[in-house]
Amino acid sequence: MKMLGIDIGGSGIKGAIVNTKTGALLSDRFRIETPKPATPEAVAKVIQEMVTHFNWKKAVGCSFPTTIVDGKCIHSGNLSEKWLHVKVDKLFKKECNLPFYISNDADLAGLAEVSLGAAKKEKGVVIVITIGTGIGSGLFYNGKLIPNLEIGKMLHSNGKIIELYTADSVRKKEGLKLAEWAKRFDNLLEYIRVVYTPSLIVLGGGISKKFDNFKQHLTTDVKVKVAKFKNNAGIIGAAMHAANNSKK
Repeated sequence: MKMLGIDIGGSGIKGAIVNTKTGALLSDRFRIETPKPATPEAVAKVIQEMVTHFNWKKAVGCSFPTTIVDGKCIHSGNLSEKWLHVKVDKLFKKECNLPFYISNDADLAGLAEVSLGAAKKEKGVVIVITIGTGIGSGLFYNGKLIPNLEIGKMLHSNGKIIELYTADSVRKKEGLKLAEWAKRFDNLLEYIRVVYTPSLIVLGGGISKKFDNFKQHLTTDVKVKVAKFKNNAGIIGAAMHAANNSKK
């Protein structure tokens, strides 16, 4: 099945037409800078531009960078406080006159990886971590999603949420060398090991492309893999989410 998947991030909004059976991109990926400020109205305009670019006339899947329950944003995340309590699916439908299926970005990246990618056929607890403007996380047990896990919102020892210590945006902002950042991220992986006992951790987000340059600084004894679909996992998972739900 062909479906348009859109991945909303803190720095960019990306989309492509996806073969939801294989995960292959059937079009070039199209990217637009995330508006500043990233208010609901501003982002909805970008989504409309994205739909127009692909001349898309059917349902759309969309991964969103915060907690989503029944299409509603219940945490403001890293975009804008104005997103709180917004029905994202209704907002985008009104803007584009198309049905939208919205879910958390890391959950949908995980859907792609568990169904078709690095965690395919993996049993037990699998956690997918997306590393970008913030820290996203998807939790799966024997291939089944347990939605809206927010590891990035857990508190670090300094009392602040841990993504303010370990996100890729923090690495860039503080000018950390990759080794310095990796040691911070290793602390998070060890915390995940103790609390969740995963059989596999899958790393996604833009920095996952640099895994070979920082993996030697990770000491956890949990199996760690890079997302097969790398930074496209959110797009692919969003398309799969729309395909799965538009059949119902």
